[in-house]
Amino acid sequence: MTDLRKIRIDGTEHEVPAEYTLMQACEEYGGAEIPRFCYHERLSVAGNCRMCLVEWEGAPKPQASCALQVKDLRPNRDGSPAHIKTNSPLVKKAREGVMEFLLINHPLDCPICDQGGECDLQDQAMAYGRDFSRFEENKRAVDDKHMGPLVNTIMTRCIQCTRCVRFITEVAGVQEIGLVNRGEDAAITTYLEKSLTSELSGNVIDLCPVGALTSKPYAFNARPWELDKVESVDVMDAVGSNIRVDSRRDAVLRILPVVNDDVNEEWISDKTRFVWDGLARQRLDRPFIRENGKLRQAGWDEALALTAEKLKGDPSKIAAIAGDLCDAESMYALKELMGSLGVQNIDCRQDGSLIGSGARETYLFNSTISGVDEADAILFVGTNPRLEAPIINARIRQRWLTGELSLGMLGDAVDLTYDYDQVGTSAADLAKFSRARKGFASVFKKAENPMVIVGVGALIGDEGQTLLSALANLMSGPKFVRDGWNAFNVLHSAAARVGGLDLGFIPGEDGKSTADILSGAESGDIETVYLLGADEFDTDRLKDSFVIYQGHHGDAGAHVADIILPGCAYTEKDGLYVNTEGRVQMGIRAVPPKGMAKEDWAILRALSAAVGRVLPFDNQSDLRDQMVEKHPTFGSLGYAPGAVGAAAFDLTQLGTDGPLSDAPLKSPIGDFYMTNPIARASNVMAECSAVLDEQTFPEAAE
Repeated sequence: MTDLRKIRIDGTEHEVPAEYTLMQACEEYGGAEIPRFCYHERLSVAGNCRMCLVEWEGAPKPQASCALQVKDLRPNRDGSPAHIKTNSPLVKKAREGVMEFLLINHPLDCPICDQGGECDLQDQAMAYGRDFSRFEENKRAVDDKHMGPLVNTIMTRCIQCTRCVRFITEVAGVQEIGLVNRGEDAAITTYLEKSLTSELSGNVIDLCPVGALTSKPYAFNARPWELDKVESVDVMDAVGSNIRVDSRRDAVLRILPVVNDDVNEEWISDKTRFVWDGLARQRLDRPFIRENGKLRQAGWDEALALTAEKLKGDPSKIAAIAGDLCDAESMYALKELMGSLGVQNIDCRQDGSLIGSGARETYLFNSTISGVDEADAILFVGTNPRLEAPIINARIRQRWLTGELSLGMLGDAVDLTYDYDQVGTSAADLAKFSRARKGFASVFKKAENPMVIVGVGALIGDEGQTLLSALANLMSGPKFVRDGWNAFNVLHSAAARVGGLDLGFIPGEDGKSTADILSGAESGDIETVYLLGADEFDTDRLKDSFVIYQGHHGDAGAHVADIILPGCAYTEKDGLYVNTEGRVQMGIRAVPPKGMAKEDWAILRALSAAVGRVLPFDNQSDLRDQMVEKHPTFGSLGYAPGAVGAAAFDLTQLGTDGPLSDAPLKSPIGDFYMTNPIARASNVMAECSAVLDEQTFPEAAE
């Protein structure tokens, strides 16, 4: 039961939870607006900017409302509740004084500052500051710091709110920014003048309330009021972070986070934030046909006619592979087209994993992302969440900081920014872990809300199936899968993977998987391969087949293609995406397609007419209606199933029995910044990758 305390706010009495800060009480119950610079609801309280001062009637001086809790207030002598004033003359004078001190050394950079129009200091100086200054002394200057290719620094503007320090230390967990010196010499700096190495470092740009930390790639590109803003969904990983795409005319100029407490809270990874320059580079903007070993430009009618001719052959010699960035509508259209042609060789699992043929719970992150907040023991199996899902890794770290979470790793020893016990390196070690009675094994078996997080890198081929079977045996106890909790979680790294599995974009009866398709292409059993944005495998194995590539970037798939059909990137089309926890979300078009490119579902609809197998929809709305009718999960936007129906989940559906491999379990991601065609086309991501290599292997860089 919540402990409630009585408090008067600006003359009105309220009952407020005792653990609330005065700032929370005044804003939520009193309807007051409390200015602040250092306070942030997702970071620890610093209490060092003093902008949030309020008057506690009877107290000798104004109080910092962010650092004082309601339970710390004593009643008045007559027993009446404490009275807090948020707009008294004393409060007004105190805030004006604080603002005057903040502006003593702040440079007059507003006309040239990238933060202009979005600056907290600018806004609050207008709302709470004086209309003149009494200080005429020279302003101090501070040297700018090197923070790498993403974050630009103009430290003379810094007001030492320490938000960046607390974020990097607490959330990112890398401890690479700190406050040094005292008094007038105090300054925010990076230790040893090295680049930030966190995959979340760009979030300090959003946190900075002044223009001290700004986006280096976005610098001087636009003012905020010039931009068109569209809320959408990220596809750089399978988390499905909610984002805002800012564009001007036909160019994406920046990507920012949108708050969603169930998914990404208000953070996004650096790849999500800074990959936008890759959207304009190495683009496929018109159809191409290869003749005599060289690609030539072609018209849509010619390209579709030749494609249709190649798809009219023997269905057993035709295959289709869907890539990692595809929207659900395009995969549905391709599946229906291939089905109408009798083609059974289809797969959305480029990496060679064999999951997806069982119940939906066999391939989802069933505990949900927000469920991490309730876990008390997590076993990682063949995954590096820091690279595969930085947002989930940050959430795990926040739970670990409470001291209520123990962690174990079955796989490579990697830096996750928090402590864990190494319980083995291979699937074979899982048998030893199951029998163990000490250490993390004991903690895991006694946990009330345990979680097993399996990376897709551990699920490749038949070895992955035997590993799943062993995990099913490990989780045979009643507390692992029960009403309200499902401990089995697959951490996907591809945005399109869960959507493809939900659609059944896997081999039909007697159909070939990705590995078999590639083998068949080499042996001559597969003559035509349709790649829907598929680039993440050895495309040289397709050199003896006729390759049709539908996509948006000139990457690996386009290099071996005989026909190229230009599609749209995720910012250029509306589309549905399903994240690793099974949450269906809508991506919204922010800019028009490049050149002659068309939306992927529309290309496939036109192709179906050329083949003579006309798909039964003429617009995306009709397509979605049919898709939802056949696959009802796509009808519930924003909903993650979690442990619904967990009690009926049969763990025996996981994998097949067999000997466990002693090969080391590894994450499928080696270079965080180079995981898809858009990232590989980005100059910014290339620079980040180079910096990472230089700091990881300095001898090689020299």
